[in-house]
Amino acid sequence: MPPFDVPEGDPFGPHNLPYGVFSPAGSDAAGRRVGVRLGDHVLDAGAAARALGSPYAALLAQSSLNPLLAAGRTAWSDVRRALTAWVTVPSHRDAIEPLFHPLSSVTLHLPFEVADYVDFYASENHARNVGRIFRPDAEDSLTPNWKHLPIGYHGRSGTVVVSGTDVVRPSGQRKAPSDPAPVFGPSVRLDIEAEVGFVVGVPSGRGKPVGLSAFREHVFGLSLLNDWSARDVQAWEYVPLGPFLGKSFATSVSAWITPLDALEEARVAPPKRTHPLLPYLDDSEEEPGGYDLRISVAVNGHVVSEPPFSTMYWTAAQQLAHMTVNGASLRTGDLFGSGTVSGPTERERGSLLELTWNGRDPLELPDGKRTFLEDGDVVTLSAWAPGPGGVRVGLGEVTGRILPG
Repeated sequence: MPPFDVPEGDPFGPHNLPYGVFSPAGSDAAGRRVGVRLGDHVLDAGAAARALGSPYAALLAQSSLNPLLAAGRTAWSDVRRALTAWVTVPSHRDAIEPLFHPLSSVTLHLPFEVADYVDFYASENHARNVGRIFRPDAEDSLTPNWKHLPIGYHGRSGTVVVSGTDVVRPSGQRKAPSDPAPVFGPSVRLDIEAEVGFVVGVPSGRGKPVGLSAFREHVFGLSLLNDWSARDVQAWEYVPLGPFLGKSFATSVSAWITPLDALEEARVAPPKRTHPLLPYLDDSEEEPGGYDLRISVAVNGHVVSEPPFSTMYWTAAQQLAHMTVNGASLRTGDLFGSGTVSGPTERERGSLLELTWNGRDPLELPDGKRTFLEDGDVVTLSAWAPGPGGVRVGLGEVTGRILPG
């Protein structure tokens, strides 16, 4: 089907237009270019901008999204309006149609150069499940600080990889409670974490916190994110400083970044706050900071969970405010993850740790039982959000295959 003739209701129709970076068939690394997805095609955005004399042609004729990310909100809005016109106005068809590439024919790349990577722990359902698993006798399954600040840790930006990249089973030290001493070897409790990642465009100065109201001036868009986790390595190493080698071997993100402007219809209020918040985190007078994203988690093509992002207690705006309140600066290409998305029911848990209750209750899959991931397993995250007029906004999927360590 020609790219201009996307069926009505397609989740990647002209109401969406996520950004990525691609290479056309037969091109080398130098052929990378910014693309915009429409249906099952990719538009060469730089070539389209040149063909139609756009003042933003230089921003789009790049091998990375970083220049566009850094250009700021006015440029983001202007480019989006232009792209929408280019793919919908019939008079542009002759100029634009030859610049589309079938999605099946291109190679997709990591769409931006990742500066820093931070991951949070923002789902109350996930945090309570983890507390019940590892602290079953505790009076409260949440840690004392959980309702007062968004807990997070600094990850490793150099191991953020694009969807479709194989994940080699990591090795490390591990020690079960009954073991007399630690051993070294491949992780035997390899897990996933279904998350949403937010991409920073406009940087901030050192010593200048970014308040809640400035969130949309700095954050360009979002994508699905899988924070692969070696639970056995993590359990032995994390006291007292937190995750390290159990997390740093790979973090997968979508090849497509959905701009926040495409998600206006999906904005919702977060869950009711149960504790007073300090002023820099108090969003009671702010615009709704949550997003209604419907996520699906599949293992080897079989859906095992459908976590709802609308249940996240801490919003991305609060996470950004907390991340910078001490004066830490933002850089173009910073990525921060929401933390595992889990809902209140068993079918809505965003990790195998929760779905199998730390291996106690194996999942029944068509190809056998699973407690944690086996070599050859393929994990796929997909999602959609409510869009204008009832149409869905599709998020680019995140997939990865486990290879032996």
